[in-house]
Amino acid sequence: MFEDTASGKNARRPGLKRALRRLKPGDVLVVWKLDRLGRSVRDLITLVSELQARGVNFRSLTDSIDTSTAAGRFFFHVMSALVEMERELIVERTRAGLVAAREQGRIGGRRRVMTTEVVERCRRMLGTGATRQQIADVIGVDVKTIYKYLPAT
Repeated sequence: MFEDTASGKNARRPGLKRALRRLKPGDVLVVWKLDRLGRSVRDLITLVSELQARGVNFRSLTDSIDTSTAAGRFFFHVMSALVEMERELIVERTRAGLVAAREQGRIGGRRRVMTTEVVERCRRMLGTGATRQQIADVIGVDVKTIYKYLPAT
């Protein structure tokens, strides 16, 4: 059994790579869900085609896909297309949501810690003899952040 905790979108997945190296003719690559293997239809089809060329079948437990049968191969192609379409819809909705939020004056990301007021407070602390590390501890940021705003002269 091999396991990866990365998403199907991530190309660096050591568990999958180890499993693929060990597969031999007659083996079956079993995954929990199709979208855990990959998100691109092209990548999924390429991978399953390579497996079939090596005599290895593919089975997705929750999607009921088994490429050892003609119906399973057909279903695999249909499901792959649906997975990619769903991913594209999510991306479209996310982008539309970000645009709508921007139009309402909201911007994404976290709030800045180092506001003008905080930087000025850091300058005053430095002027009274505090070290950059002490300032970082008080403000709750890494000392590198303090050096970014208050470089050593």
